Amino acid sequence: MGRVINTDSSGKRRNQLMRTGAEILRRLTQKQDLDDEARDMVASLVYTFREIDEGIDTSAAAWEKRDYWMKAEELRRRWGWTGRAADQLQDVVVNDKWQLLPPLLVKLLPYFNDIKITKLTRDESEWQGSHLRLISEKPPTR
Repeated sequence: MGRVINTDSSGKRRNQLMRTGAEILRRLTQKQDLDDEARDMVASLVYTFREIDEGIDTSAAAWEKRDYWMKAEELRRRWGWTGRAADQLQDVVVNDKWQLLPPLLVKLLPYFNDIKITKLTRDESEWQGSHLRLISEKPPTR
């Protein structure tokens, strides 16, 4: 019997999510106005970054299981921005602080520098309804 290879690893999923985030950021930076679609896109970024953050914990736990503590810490340090970005964007969406969005997006762009987008492959269904879903998740904190 051959080796079982997991083709759906957290690293592969992280790459897919980063691609999704890069495409959403590209589309957001091309928008002139903050419309309903833009709000959905920002909320979708929150979910994307949350999922990346959860995957980091899974990957780090696997490294720790093998006693690679430094590798696990490096992974957490390198990807820690995702959890913070998700929290900051969620604050913008839930508390209606849209004026804070442009500087946050500018801070995110360097994390996506190495992702080259020649063709947009994600469609609107990827983020449709995300704003309403995020708003209904929990009451706004002020």
